[in-house]
Amino acid sequence: MATYLLSVYQPEGPQPEPEVLDRIMADLQAINDDMRAAGAWVFSGGLDAPTTATVLRAQGGDVVMTDGPFAELKEYLGGFTILEAPDLDGALDWAGRIAKATTLPIEVRPFFDVR
Repeated sequence: MATYLLSVYQPEGPQPEPEVLDRIMADLQAINDDMRAAGAWVFSGGLDAPTTATVLRAQGGDVVMTDGPFAELKEYLGGFTILEAPDLDGALDWAGRIAKATTLPIEVRPFFDVR
């Protein structure tokens, strides 16, 4: 089994209307339940807006903190899922279900295997 990060890219702008967001969240919960039942789910969560972020940078021997995102973005990491799948195709299948539920782009990346 390999471990994959499924990143949900959220466009800048307002959130969907409550009735739309409720449907999306219910669909995501069903997918997470299916992943748990299949033994694939490791962790998932949604993230707050980039304006809530704090960025830390090493600079001249010190650590400098900056409020907000490091870069201006048109879309940002809105949430993620970590899962285990036998191969990339298995991870892509789960990502496709999440893309359909959220209508957002999903990036699939394997974790670096140091073994």
